[in-house]
Amino acid sequence: MSLPTYRLTCTRKRLVARDVYELAFQKPEGFTFKPGQFVLFQVPLIEKPEDIQTRAFSLASLPADADCLFVMKMKEGGRASRWIAEALSTGTEVNMQGPFGNFVLDRTTTKDYLFIATSAGIAPFRSQILSVLQAGDTRQIDCVFGVRSEEDLFWQEQLTTLTTQYENFFLHLALSNPLSSWVGHRGRVQTLVPLIVKDFSQKNIYVCGSPDMTKEVKELCLTQWGIEREDLHVEGYI
Repeated sequence: MSLPTYRLTCTRKRLVARDVYELAFQKPEGFTFKPGQFVLFQVPLIEKPEDIQTRAFSLASLPADADCLFVMKMKEGGRASRWIAEALSTGTEVNMQGPFGNFVLDRTTTKDYLFIATSAGIAPFRSQILSVLQAGDTRQIDCVFGVRSEEDLFWQEQLTTLTTQYENFFLHLALSNPLSSWVGHRGRVQTLVPLIVKDFSQKNIYVCGSPDMTKEVKELCLTQWGIEREDLHVEGYI
């Protein structure tokens, strides 16, 4: 049985980092989801609007929020990237189906949560992290967030604010090609994780980002870090 199609209106389009847009849409009546799930937008071809294809976007908002929040890393020449850059604006109406996906938190585990993301892969984790913190979860929650340089960072202020509001939440930023003035970790998320995790057996790990990163982290989890398969949850994007 196919899911219903919702029509929703764009309420915000904002460039938050180099080639990264934050998008908000008024949540349609009757739509709900679990943190970590995604939706499919019906994206028209710029030159031929009747040519429609679907593109997946992870929800970064909470189910109770008035808006559905997304973040999009632009890809030169990509259908969705061109649509966002050239056609989408405040007030634009779009069709959406969903929610889809099983990339949701294991609420039964007693292990600590470890989130590993690159660029727009942080989207589902924003929803998941906020949901568990606001629910009063007291386990240690670590978020490792990697981008190329300072120009590619976004949401770091709101994530840093969470570290001051909740003593069990920790943010770890990794820049692979930062300026000389950068005082944080230099390198990829793969090199940062072993520096902050002392006991992998007590971690329930979620990974989202580029296919190359997710593939490598998955291999490290299973071959070097000793993560059990049931404690590893991976979602890649293109």
